[in-house]
Amino acid sequence: MPTSCLLLPFFLYLLTSLCITNGSQLILVNNCLESVWPGILGSAGKTTPKDGGFHLGSGEEVVLDVPEKWSGRIWGRQGCNFDNNGKGQCDTGDCSGQLYCKGMGGAPPATMVEMTLGTSTSPLHFYDVSLVDGFNLPVSMKPVGGGIGCGVASCEVDLNVCCPSALEVRTGGKVVGCKSACLAMQSAKYCCTGNYSNPNTCKPTLFAHLFKAICPKAYSYAFDDSSSLNKCRASRYVITFCPPR
Repeated sequence: MPTSCLLLPFFLYLLTSLCITNGSQLILVNNCLESVWPGILGSAGKTTPKDGGFHLGSGEEVVLDVPEKWSGRIWGRQGCNFDNNGKGQCDTGDCSGQLYCKGMGGAPPATMVEMTLGTSTSPLHFYDVSLVDGFNLPVSMKPVGGGIGCGVASCEVDLNVCCPSALEVRTGGKVVGCKSACLAMQSAKYCCTGNYSNPNTCKPTLFAHLFKAICPKAYSYAFDDSSSLNKCRASRYVITFCPPR
């Protein structure tokens, strides 16, 4: 067998390793029947792709390249209207009326995809879907090709349909979001702050139990790590708004 053929597997392995070492790809897919305006917020000291926001039409997808050890959060905004200067407003997940979030977080309630793609002490990637800031639309995150221990983080059900009336956010008579118990009640017990800022004192509330029963693969409250945090090592991940069930 020619030497070049023998070396081919090595070069393929080296290429794959380089792709992973140099960062990851995030493939954002809009499977909703209407437009979504993804919001992106890099953690402190991290870059923010696409200035933190853009339009994603129904059926469209966009690939984001993020560097090694990138961390941040991504969410979908709905019901947005922006002028030519990128100023406007969204029904949910709004970034102070700006198309480009540029360091601004999304106004709750909003379903959050959170990730840390490697650290100085571990090559593993950690990611989750969180309802701690409430819910506005279904979303999932999963690695392309999978891997050992690589799970799917998701809330695939439209919680707006079964949102308790005390948590509803309405626009034009339609429920567009479901508040977290923290946002609705504004108390330390529900927000896991003050005397409730540790897992021994902060326990899941009735609302958290409801969210968990409907979306078991998502964070329902601040200390919901054991069943909601995923660990993986992949070069590509798909984040789908309104994932197929």
